Amino acid sequence: MSRPPAVLGAVRERARGLLPRGLGYAVPAREREPDAVVRRRRQAVGVGCVAGAGMLGVSLSTEPGSRQFYGLTLATAATWSLGSLASGPLHQGWIEMQDGVRRRPVMVPVVTGVGAFGCFVAGALVARRVPVLDDAVRRVLRFAEEGSTPLVVLTTVANGAAEELFFRGALYDAVGERHPVLVSTLAYTATTAASRNPSLTLAGAVMGTLFGLQRRATGGIQAPLLTHLTWSALMLRYLPRLFRDRQRFRY
Repeated sequence: MSRPPAVLGAVRERARGLLPRGLGYAVPAREREPDAVVRRRRQAVGVGCVAGAGMLGVSLSTEPGSRQFYGLTLATAATWSLGSLASGPLHQGWIEMQDGVRRRPVMVPVVTGVGAFGCFVAGALVARRVPVLDDAVRRVLRFAEEGSTPLVVLTTVANGAAEELFFRGALYDAVGERHPVLVSTLAYTATTAASRNPSLTLAGAVMGTLFGLQRRATGGIQAPLLTHLTWSALMLRYLPRLFRDRQRFRY
């Protein structure tokens, strides 16, 4: 017996209410900010980019697990955060579902972070077989494996949140309507390049693009921030184990 059309229609409507618009969606532009606000944002972003990139490069050149590493890493997070605060107010954003209803972005960004982690695990299985990438990833993972676990978690969370406040918040708003996703991603990638690590730079380019698209689709920083923290936490928890146990995957 076929289902009544009314029931099928209700099911479709319910499904639409559970699915967000895709990353190709762009929220309508807000009213243009006053010139004084725009100048302040751009000045704060310019100083923040230079200072933050320098702090990141120095922190990753220190000994993993050392006091200098933790101090400089937290100072880097503070630099991004101060730059975002100095630029002016930031927006949380909304996720618009396919039925037109708007919701605060929570579950969708978390699920996106889990999916991004899965993609990186697949990429890591390939990277382990490429000597240059394998060495680059291992150099990054040293900072996760050596030292105090609570401090590693603290610095990871602090920097993930601060980077979103700055790059998908202050910098994105400072760019305005002139390709903010592209510009914020290029700036984020250039900053991670200060680490002189190809795997970290590649990850910055890939995730920076995803975060930028989320920012455009939601109009705020909450979605990319939650995705970044979810992805970072999973990478911190499971990626070192994958490279540590590589022998068991060999044939």
